[in-house]
Amino acid sequence: MSASSLSWDQAVLQPPVCDAWKEIMEGAAYQLASCIVLLGYMGGSGIFGSLYIFGLLAPGYFCYALWGWLSACGLDIFVWNMLLVFACLLQLAHLAYRLRRDTIPEEFDLLYKTMYLPLQVPLEVYKEIVKCCEEQVQSLVRDQNYAVEGKTPIDRLSLLLSGRVRVSQDGQFLHYIFPYQFLDSPEWESLRPSEEGTFQVTLTAETDCSFITWPRKKLYLLLRKDRYVARLFSSHLGYDISEKLYSLNEKLFAKFGLRFDIRLPSLYHVLGAAAPSLSPSFAVGLLLRSIFFFLPAAPRNPGRWARAVVIFLRKSGRVEA
Repeated sequence: MSASSLSWDQAVLQPPVCDAWKEIMEGAAYQLASCIVLLGYMGGSGIFGSLYIFGLLAPGYFCYALWGWLSACGLDIFVWNMLLVFACLLQLAHLAYRLRRDTIPEEFDLLYKTMYLPLQVPLEVYKEIVKCCEEQVQSLVRDQNYAVEGKTPIDRLSLLLSGRVRVSQDGQFLHYIFPYQFLDSPEWESLRPSEEGTFQVTLTAETDCSFITWPRKKLYLLLRKDRYVARLFSSHLGYDISEKLYSLNEKLFAKFGLRFDIRLPSLYHVLGAAAPSLSPSFAVGLLLRSIFFFLPAAPRNPGRWARAVVIFLRKSGRVEA
């Protein structure tokens, strides 16, 4: 057996015993380093916990290096601890880069926590959605129109972030749109990707508002590319339309005395433009059948129910009386 093997066996199995302990303690640099390293290893998990750990380990190992250079006079102690300081600094730089890369503007961060985090949408997927709207927040001043009936083309989808928007038709108030509701979900759902149309309501800011908007063609490309995002938008839009159907507090009267949501473009065509060719009883029956036919499924899936009502009314608009 070689001499090196014997020395290792002796070091492990029969370690040398200290003849006498030092009467003096190590210097302040060593004691300070030990305290800092102890505090550093008390950090938690996650990116901020890692920042805490490596942020304390770096000065702790640097104090050890100073102790090795000034007091212990050991070149190996100094070199090893400086390498550890360098490794901690690299980790801090990497963590800072990740934190900067993952940071999103305050408005989009609040939107994520309000609408997407409860659905456990991954942050990377949310960033793709935000990227589609170019991470821009647009604004409306008080009394400024977002859309004018019969003039503004349906070429985008927008979500209100703050403020309140009034919806009206022919000068008559319909309802309000509040933060984290889509401004034009009925118009978006009423058109196929290849179709074009204009707003049949006027949307006016009642207060200073901010919103984000997705261009129609760009959003359609994203929905076509990513099925998960498509299902996500489908559920959000369906829920938004169903909320509008359920919570309209002011509706217009048709000339035959029926309350209905005139904001749905297809319904407007059926009971408005097509009114001369439809009898009142047919129009009333059409609306009631469309609602009560899908009503049993509404509590289980309000989004599907709302979209089905829109599609049903669109198709019914082509039926001759």
